[in-house]
Amino acid sequence: MKVILSTLNAKYIHTSLAIRCLKAYSEKDFDIELAEYTIKDPVMNIVSDLFQRGADVIGFSCYIWNIEETIKVIDVLKKIMPEVKIVLGGPEVSYDTEHWMKRLTNVDFIVVGEGEETFHQLLQQLEGERKFHFVYGLAYRKEEEVILMPGRPKSDLNELPSPHRFAEDIPELGKRVVYFETSRGCPFSCQFCLSSIEVGVRYYDIERTKSDILYLIDNGAKLIKFVDRTFNIKRDYALEMFKFLIENHRGCVFQFEITADIMRPEVLDYLAEHAPPGIFRFEIGVQSTNDPTNELVKRRQNFAKLSRTVTKIKQSGKIDQHLDLIAGLPLEDYNTFRKTFNDVFALGPEELQLGFLKMLRGTGLRMDADKYNYTYMDVAPYEMLSNDVLSFADIVRLKRLEDVLEKYWNSHRMDHTMSYLITREFLSAFDFFQAFGDYWEGQGWQKIGHQLEDLFTRLQSFLESRGTKRMEIVLGLMKLDYFLNHKYKPRKIWWEHTLDKDDWSSYMKMVLQHPDALLSPVDADVVAKAVIEDSVQHAVQASPSPAADVQSAASNQQPQPYREIAPAFASLKLGEKELQKHAVLDILPFNLEHILSGGSPLTAEGRTLLLVVYQQNEQQKPLYYTMPIGKEMAAI
Repeated sequence: MKVILSTLNAKYIHTSLAIRCLKAYSEKDFDIELAEYTIKDPVMNIVSDLFQRGADVIGFSCYIWNIEETIKVIDVLKKIMPEVKIVLGGPEVSYDTEHWMKRLTNVDFIVVGEGEETFHQLLQQLEGERKFHFVYGLAYRKEEEVILMPGRPKSDLNELPSPHRFAEDIPELGKRVVYFETSRGCPFSCQFCLSSIEVGVRYYDIERTKSDILYLIDNGAKLIKFVDRTFNIKRDYALEMFKFLIENHRGCVFQFEITADIMRPEVLDYLAEHAPPGIFRFEIGVQSTNDPTNELVKRRQNFAKLSRTVTKIKQSGKIDQHLDLIAGLPLEDYNTFRKTFNDVFALGPEELQLGFLKMLRGTGLRMDADKYNYTYMDVAPYEMLSNDVLSFADIVRLKRLEDVLEKYWNSHRMDHTMSYLITREFLSAFDFFQAFGDYWEGQGWQKIGHQLEDLFTRLQSFLESRGTKRMEIVLGLMKLDYFLNHKYKPRKIWWEHTLDKDDWSSYMKMVLQHPDALLSPVDADVVAKAVIEDSVQHAVQASPSPAADVQSAASNQQPQPYREIAPAFASLKLGEKELQKHAVLDILPFNLEHILSGGSPLTAEGRTLLLVVYQQNEQQKPLYYTMPIGKEMAAI
């Protein structure tokens, strides 16, 4: 009997841990083959491939992101292979299982919950006496009747074989995300999450876990994503794992879901001191900072402790953080969600993910949907459309905000520009992204694609339409961000170049004659902070009622987003030909470093020579340097 285990991943780079767990458990007794596709693959391509492989049993792992596409594949498969047995499993069909059996008449069996033992016993019965009533955790058909067997006790994880030792996976390990679990279950009871249904947390033996990770790294894995719902629930376990990964990473990157408000100080201190930059990424589900909402959905969260953890991690400069929000939770209206968004954005995460509540089958919130007047999609992903405090019109507006948040903040294409606009030109981050999102849709841009240059010109159009002050500063920061978005010297620019050939040549000669006068970003911090202190003092003395942004300039000093340690420009030893080939130069009509270090735009007098050079380091990241022009130059 030949068995194929399949799934439709969201992207090609993803891999399915579930079907590998099933294969590992049953391959000693059955001929099992893995077949992974994506939700973007044409149905006929998937069906054709499965048909040519030939199978007696085909199992599909089902989630909210692939169930509807999987159904299309199943329906065609049964037309051309009516004798094949179709088995479904996974979180999407483990709840409301009778509904799925009645809706999907082409499905023969559904494995409910943890599948290793249930699927293995199902295969034994298919090959043997076909007494399916002996298989706990199974839904099957008996003529026209749907039979739901009682659930199966949870497995002893240490009796399950490793899903990470398949030879056929080795060639792709470096090209795809490896999903890895060190535990199953979640200690929390959040009513919008499926993990709340399973009580307790079970762990794999830590030495086995370490052995599997070493095997993956030895065979070329570049990104391992831990799927544990709360990786740091046990302090000692988490600390030992962090130490092990730091000592053995060899360039591999590890991503975790952590609960920030329970992260112990000693773990944070260890990471701050020992973690190499870039090998860890933390995903932190904040969801809401509205206390009545969190209490209602049984989400225990101390935002003050969470903030301290996120801030300490950020200050270490070692670990990127991805913070999640959910719009549409009970008692969270448009205004309280605005506060939630701004509360979390103020923590400065590298990525802020705005999601919308999904009324997942089996969750407490779906069962209580009528209490809060929820309307939601009938088919996966069951996204909410409205409730008693958040209208569909509010949802539409938040969708616009989400769109530009992804394009302009999470993509990190305009870090300097975003930081300036949000702190200097708008009441809050939420107000900026919402206003820009509304303008974006008003222009019809959501219907068309974009290139990098379009993102800059569209932002400029929006800012000019609202009469944004000090556009010369904004445009200067946009130029810097545009230059830093390229691996090679850009062939075109989206603004009108104002330097003529003679001016360009004279400035380039100045650079070559005074290479030590060019400041790297780190060097420039020292100069800029001194300039800020002088300019703020001057502004306070000059005006009896200084503007608020002048008063707060010193206290608002923040390092700019792009503070790579760049070598001194003189050490690059670039000649005129190399600069012609690998450098761009522009003159900005303000003191750039003053602005980047948090100085007031009211006291940013002067001009700045900006030089960006390419292809001068192994990472192929652009390096930028600045030179004050005028009296600032004399001071240096």
